[in-house]
Amino acid sequence: MGSAGRPGARTAFAVPLLTLTVGLTALVAASPARADFRVCNATQNLVGVGIGYRAKAGWITEGWWHIEGSSCKTLIEGPLSSRFYYLYAEDAERGGRWDGPINMCVAEKEFKIAGVTDCVARGFQRAGFQEYDTGEQASWMVQLTDESTTGGAPAAPGTNSQ
Repeated sequence: MGSAGRPGARTAFAVPLLTLTVGLTALVAASPARADFRVCNATQNLVGVGIGYRAKAGWITEGWWHIEGSSCKTLIEGPLSSRFYYLYAEDAERGGRWDGPINMCVAEKEFKIAGVTDCVARGFQRAGFQEYDTGEQASWMVQLTDESTTGGAPAAPGTNSQ
């Protein structure tokens, strides 16, 4: 049996996972395939994340997932049912954000909001989400890095994590 069967084999790939280097391919090959939408926080700060997607009943935004520095969370478990997903994140400690041009609704506290229009009139806030085209993959991972917290420009690359 190769090194992929040993319990310590995945530990060796922790740094490449955070930097999205060629090591990501090796990590995925060494671990069981997962089907989900994950967000990894490569900063040292706590980050709040909201996600938007198109469901059968229409547009939905959900949040907040709190992701500690240097860790990952699964936002959607199981195979992805949409091609496009939308992400907005805020650095809870420094106030920066990862955003984009697609306006959707968010709230101060935990939320699940149907619809993306008239956010303010319905008692919500409007935020700019970044679009991720998953290419109809079953699994996807977005990496949040420090570069985006300075100017609000998106610096959260996404990748097929299978």
